Amino acid sequence: MDVNNAILHGDLNEEVYMKLPPGFSSSDQTKVCKLKKSLYGLKQAPRYDLIIAGNDVDAIDKLKQYLSSCFHMKDLGLFKYFLGNEAARGTEGIFLSLVPIEQNHRLALADGTLMADPERYRRLVGRLIYLTITRPELYYSVHVLAQFMQNPRMDHWEAALRVAFFLSSDSDLRLLAYCDSDWASCPLNRRSLAGYVVLLGKSPISWKTKKQHTISRSSTEVEYRFMTTTTCELKWLPRLLQFLGVFDEDFTCLYCDSQAALHIEVNHTLIQDLLYNV
Repeated sequence: MDVNNAILHGDLNEEVYMKLPPGFSSSDQTKVCKLKKSLYGLKQAPRYDLIIAGNDVDAIDKLKQYLSSCFHMKDLGLFKYFLGNEAARGTEGIFLSLVPIEQNHRLALADGTLMADPERYRRLVGRLIYLTITRPELYYSVHVLAQFMQNPRMDHWEAALRVAFFLSSDSDLRLLAYCDSDWASCPLNRRSLAGYVVLLGKSPISWKTKKQHTISRSSTEVEYRFMTTTTCELKWLPRLLQFLGVFDEDFTCLYCDSQAALHIEVNHTLIQDLLYNV
């Protein structure tokens, strides 16, 4: 949905002045106009777009009618493009194209298993090449993937799938989270890089990669600290999903591959030493 004339509903938080419009005559040419509402072209000019999601078509139609009665709304149809994310629907679910290729990849040196059906890889990369017409940020990823069209390997296929996320229509509505870190990976300041991904069933709904603010003394410390960050994400996501009516489980799962960090998690004495004595 798009709000027509959204500028008419936006207030200015700062004083903004403009020259007199053409055709307006005044004896005092030093006068200017003070704006009370936003205009197109201003940094403060609002643009109101929103996505309505749900599994009850009648309820969505009623909500759209109510919003249209309050504001002049424009129905843009099914969700296709929003905030840089492009969606494509299929019978099995929705594809979201928003994730670039991973950094420091070594796809040129990949020696994994050759694909039994290389045509699948070629068709996928061909679609990605066509997509770069409107998505220039994918140029580098597609450039790399297109080098292996002759003899693609499974490593190349998995890298190509990362460019497009698939949201399955068959989900058990259970939250799963995975977190990992790369200790002291930054060559400039030796700070660690950590990340997590949260899945609702088979579909990724939240992910983050971040360089830590402090220099950690051990890989265990990095793993435990980012487990805490992932836990914070898992605290508010169930509330959001319950508000949307798509989450009915009362527990979530967090997976971490560091046994030392997992042992610290159940030892409160070690937690205090780790958090306050580093």
